[in-house]
Amino acid sequence: MTQDGITFYRSANGVWLVDRVPVQYLGFHEPRSGLTPMPHTVPPRTIEHTGETRSNADRVAALQVEPRSLRTFTPTQAVLAHSAGVYHWTPEGRRLFDYTSGVLVSNLGHNPVRWAERFFRYMGWPLPGAASFTAQSTPDAPTPPAGYFCAVPMTAYNAITPVEAQASQKLVDVLQKSAGGKRMEAVLWAASGSEAIQKALWAAMARDRSRPLIVATRFGFHGKKGLANAVTGSETDTERDPRVRFVSFPMQECRDVTQRDAAFDPAPYQKELDALLHQFGRKIGTLITEPYLGGGGSYHPPKAYLQLLERWCRENDIVFILDEVQANFGRTGHLFAFETYGLEPDIVVLGKGLGNGVPVAAAVGRADIFRSLEYGEGSDTWSANPIQCASVLATLEEFASTDVLGQAREASAIIEAGLARLKQYPFVAALRGEKGGMVWGVEFQEHAGRSAPEWANAFVLACYQGDGTSTDGIHLLGPLSKKVVRISPPLTISLAEATASIALLERCVARIAAEASPATRSAEPALA
Repeated sequence: MTQDGITFYRSANGVWLVDRVPVQYLGFHEPRSGLTPMPHTVPPRTIEHTGETRSNADRVAALQVEPRSLRTFTPTQAVLAHSAGVYHWTPEGRRLFDYTSGVLVSNLGHNPVRWAERFFRYMGWPLPGAASFTAQSTPDAPTPPAGYFCAVPMTAYNAITPVEAQASQKLVDVLQKSAGGKRMEAVLWAASGSEAIQKALWAAMARDRSRPLIVATRFGFHGKKGLANAVTGSETDTERDPRVRFVSFPMQECRDVTQRDAAFDPAPYQKELDALLHQFGRKIGTLITEPYLGGGGSYHPPKAYLQLLERWCRENDIVFILDEVQANFGRTGHLFAFETYGLEPDIVVLGKGLGNGVPVAAAVGRADIFRSLEYGEGSDTWSANPIQCASVLATLEEFASTDVLGQAREASAIIEAGLARLKQYPFVAALRGEKGGMVWGVEFQEHAGRSAPEWANAFVLACYQGDGTSTDGIHLLGPLSKKVVRISPPLTISLAEATASIALLERCVARIAAEASPATRSAEPALA
């Protein structure tokens, strides 16, 4: 059935689909006479699962007061009541291995004790188990009025706190001691990755206001607001900014992990850059790229490509910004992605894992670039908040005191080997990721009459269901670019947990493969 330019299909069990996604997930419903768009005044149907009474009630309650735009589509819509380490628990008590880390945030696992103790200490809060909150947090703390305790303020807009100064210095020190970090001199704090990108671009453009043009690599994701949105995606997207020009990012050259050591020809990419330079000359003042395309489908490029971008920037006095919001703190096998790729950025943008769950981001880079902004031009309510700064210090100390990266590399080998075995199935097209890293993209493709998005969503749903409603499952997010599922457990996943969870994942994939076998499908009527 086609209506209003949209083609609807009916599955064997009578469920209406749009591109093989159930219509209730997309905000449509089917009256007796056919299918019509759901009025805005009527909430779309919730995603519900059999045997999840409490979770289903929470899903319904949330949908009544939250727009669907608050989340990306994920066919499971998990309800998470408790979390610890690499696990979530549903309200029904079912345990899920977390293969998302809250979208690459909880790199140290959920609610780690040592991290929490450090966080409380930097905030000056009484540790859990203290006699009462009336106890002095430090020997020099003044006596508080009744009903209060003395500690670092939770907000200090336009002021400075010692924990902020300590966090800024510590972050710069850690970056400068990293290979390629010698240009890291100053910190511009932000409350989210997109805000940090915006501030980095503001500073780069302010360095020389006669050079307003920005070069961005195509299909990257830098945020959804302002300039961060303008440098996201490609020139064919909506809300484009005339100051932004896009260049190609390698994708075919890094479509699968088997291409990691393949020869790379930089000539076509050099030609694109040179053509832009010939057209616009010194109007170009900034270039921004991700180390790997995160939201664009998890493409991890040859090192030579990113080094080409940096070299071109150096030769032409262009500010080189590396957006590591998704890649920082171990995801590519090193603490920072610029170490993995042999880069020396002018500005690096950090976020997500920087606070291990506390909303914090930062643009860190050359002091002379940041000095181009005047008072207030990079300020906002939450940046450099003491809670943010305490979380950053706790994160940096945990990485410094514990071999997080060493353990992650060992677990990475186990997980990647299991993910690579998925390519035996004809509906799995490719696997992408960095050797020794902790983020992969599993790409699906059309097979047996099912589209790539259908296979990807079936994979997410099957992993959530696990071996049955009362057993472990795996928490994943909806597909990137409609057909790529990101695998990104906490870096602290143990070897035993990696082994158990990847075995569970393989069983789940085997199940959906069996369900789609010719013998199974022959008994089912085709889609209308």
